[in-house]
Amino acid sequence: MARIAVIGAGMGAMAAAARLAVAGHRVVVYERTDTYGGGVRRFERDGFGFDTGPGLLTLPAVYRDLFVKTGKEPLEDCVELVQVDPSSRHVFADGTEVALPNASRAGVVAALDEALGAGAGRRWGEFLVRAREAWDRTRRPLLEEPLWPNWRVLADKDPYPAVPQRRLLRTRQARTLSEIGSSELRDERLAAVLDSCALAHGLDPRTAPASAAVLPYMEHAFGTWYVRGGIRELARAVYERCLKRRVEFVFDAEVMRILDKDGRAVGVELRDGTVVEADHVVADVDPARLKVMTDRPLDKGEDVRADPFATRPGRFTVLLALRGGREAGAAHRTVVHAPDPESELDFLASADGDRPPSPTVTVLRPGDPALRPDDGHESMVLSAVVPSAADWDEEGIVRQYTDHLLDAAEAAIPGLRDRVLWQQVRTPDDTDDETSAFLGAVPAPSLAAGRGRYLHPANTTRLPGLYRVGGWSHPGGGLPHAGMSGALVAGLIVEGSGFRGSQ
Repeated sequence: MARIAVIGAGMGAMAAAARLAVAGHRVVVYERTDTYGGGVRRFERDGFGFDTGPGLLTLPAVYRDLFVKTGKEPLEDCVELVQVDPSSRHVFADGTEVALPNASRAGVVAALDEALGAGAGRRWGEFLVRAREAWDRTRRPLLEEPLWPNWRVLADKDPYPAVPQRRLLRTRQARTLSEIGSSELRDERLAAVLDSCALAHGLDPRTAPASAAVLPYMEHAFGTWYVRGGIRELARAVYERCLKRRVEFVFDAEVMRILDKDGRAVGVELRDGTVVEADHVVADVDPARLKVMTDRPLDKGEDVRADPFATRPGRFTVLLALRGGREAGAAHRTVVHAPDPESELDFLASADGDRPPSPTVTVLRPGDPALRPDDGHESMVLSAVVPSAADWDEEGIVRQYTDHLLDAAEAAIPGLRDRVLWQQVRTPDDTDDETSAFLGAVPAPSLAAGRGRYLHPANTTRLPGLYRVGGWSHPGGGLPHAGMSGALVAGLIVEGSGFRGSQ
């Protein structure tokens, strides 16, 4: 039985902890804050409840597998999963809108044809077929296997089978997600739907490789799900599964340093000076913080890649307590597309200027009785991707973004402002406080191509005995990816360097 110290109680860390405990190891989790879940949290006030992190779940099979492998009770005995239908409603700047059915290719094709004109659905459907090919080519190396030592194979060739386009005696193929929109979808509104899938993860569709097509494909193929009571309930269920497997949690315990001896990790030192010995250390922290903890390079020579996530965007969120119930048939998720997407992306890329443009805004309306005091009220979450490095202590910037989000939401839900009882604003600084992620940035899933700039560091490190888990390591950010990182780290510790991934 090995002694394992886990730094952080995020979803990836807890997924690893539960699996390692089942394998017979003694696992202790040291969490800097007073609760578990990392960025998967809840804000409560006056009978209203809000998810302050992810509001929806894709690839629930990742957590079904975790519960199958760590106990007798399946996931559905611990939480209630609800398939969201429609998957999303999209409101465009020209006033048109479309609701996309959940996990139904025929339904999506029909909805797009009706809303955007004949042929729009066919083009989107054909795009999904190509996106599936990219998914099939990258699913195992990007989700189910440790990062290949020869990761350049993933970095050099884009797996998306772009359609050749003949223009002015030259044949070109889409190399970025935005180029797929312009050359293959050929409709600004369809392109906006596609671009929003990347933007939701903090990616610039103009530079994200075409392989990012797997992001909308995941939602289409595996559906979009909600956890009754909020996504925080999923974190609770994973935490309780850890407790049943006798994982020990120590809260308000900040790890300051990872100890090494003779070139191997041998424990951690807490802020109060306590030294904890361990045979393995699992760190669910961002690269900047991990570097400070170890004060040494953790990757070998050429394997150190430029980290595009160091200045990644964060999320600005407005939690709304509303009078009046949610109307029948209201979409759970509405995406209100920016009137000037180029200006939005330029601002995100530079974070320069005093007046941020109107952003793409996501409106979540769970309609969940557990998140409101009674049927005469509604809880709602508005969010947008924003520059994490902005001065969030500046009242003017916070006010401008708040107004932008409310204006966009009211365009989709007339009369919204008149229903507001109170609102709570959350900036990337709040994310920083809760997760210690540098500037409150949010990690994106790993992607193939892009010269490796969209791959996250491997779960193993140059320091034997030290492993990386969670959104800032392979296979990247997002609930399913965090869960997979836990499975990969547990496999590497239990089976050793010969571990080749889940089966």
